[in-house]
Amino acid sequence: MAIHKLFEDDFEDDTYTLIAIHCSAEDYRLAYLLNSNLNLRLARKEEDLDYNYMEASFSIYEWNDEKNFVKWNLVANTSKKEVEQVASAGSLFSEQTGKRTVSKYLIPEQKRVDYFVKISSENHVKSPKIILSNINAIAEVITAYIVDANQLKSKNNLIFE
Repeated sequence: MAIHKLFEDDFEDDTYTLIAIHCSAEDYRLAYLLNSNLNLRLARKEEDLDYNYMEASFSIYEWNDEKNFVKWNLVANTSKKEVEQVASAGSLFSEQTGKRTVSKYLIPEQKRVDYFVKISSENHVKSPKIILSNINAIAEVITAYIVDANQLKSKNNLIFE
């Protein structure tokens, strides 16, 4: 009886380029700036990315460039949520409650990144360096660079379907 092994490469039918963006602007503002400077048509999806049963929600924008067979995604890396904080019963003020903000990350090993742009294509993306230089030319963008997704432990979080 023959033994068949499956390799990770057997499932990789899509190639993509992943760009990390450091930017303090809101997601809708960055989407507008990317649309203006890169001639894109990114639009907010009706539903955000939800992980761990609504524990974290990440905004996502998408555009299918059917002419060039390229899919563009802009996704926030950070999800902030307010949670109730209750003081311990043994404290001086036992009825002390408050709220604190908890941050979750889409790609935890890249905590300093604000947004990711994922450019999916059946072929390799044409001129990623030109795309990168156009993103870096945006005044609100602090820096942008290409990330090797194969080096990420949580690269499965980049599957948006």
